[in-house]
Amino acid sequence: MFFETVGNIISKYWSYLLSGLGYTMLIALTGTVIGLLIGLLTGIVRTIPLSKNKVIYYIQKTVNVIIAIYVEVFRGTPMMVQAMVIYWGYAFMNNGTTLPLIPAGIFIVSINTGAYMAEIVRGGIISIDKGQFEGAYSVGMTHWQAMIHVIIPQVLRNILPSISNEFVINIKDTSVLNVIGVMELYYMAGKVQSMTWAIFETYLIICVMYFVMTYTVTRLLRLCEKKLAGKDSYTICGSQSDPAAEIHIKEGE
Repeated sequence: MFFETVGNIISKYWSYLLSGLGYTMLIALTGTVIGLLIGLLTGIVRTIPLSKNKVIYYIQKTVNVIIAIYVEVFRGTPMMVQAMVIYWGYAFMNNGTTLPLIPAGIFIVSINTGAYMAEIVRGGIISIDKGQFEGAYSVGMTHWQAMIHVIIPQVLRNILPSISNEFVINIKDTSVLNVIGVMELYYMAGKVQSMTWAIFETYLIICVMYFVMTYTVTRLLRLCEKKLAGKDSYTICGSQSDPAAEIHIKEGE
């Protein structure tokens, strides 16, 4: 009876489930990418050396305070509450006109993720040796050029595990968007169970779907991490003419 019910749900309502899965992945992926861009931008801005010009100095300090407030507010409140405040706050200020649901969901996930990414990126930048900055400045690079060409590529490699973790969290956390009616996977599960009254079977299917999504994403991103890590062994060429000067290095030595 149990397996028959599960089979009936999948065969009759697969379109609902796939639609919800598609919106979940769209919101999670887009929100993670935009959140990463927010984190990179805030990370670069917060690490700009303070100017000696008083006007620019106070502008920098003000911007840094605004970024700090943004980070603390969105890291210190639940995404579900943020969704309600942003969605209905917009309606309150526009005579009841609400935001389109999918763009609203992407916006909410993006700014929430951006707050976490801001701290992840800042930590990644701090972890880079100061000699990297000094070397970039010594060849005439500006702060932005040093960041884009020297620092950020190293930071992205170092924080990739944290980015992967945020993506997986976002896949699961899109479920809170059902409070404003976003038709992601959890919302669709509610519609299916209301039509079938098979509550346990429906949510068990959804549980499996979430697990498959997160497990697949985790494995793919770990593969990317291994690719970025490079080979286990490599050669340092001490001379262009004498092969004997080559030094063979194996990871761990």
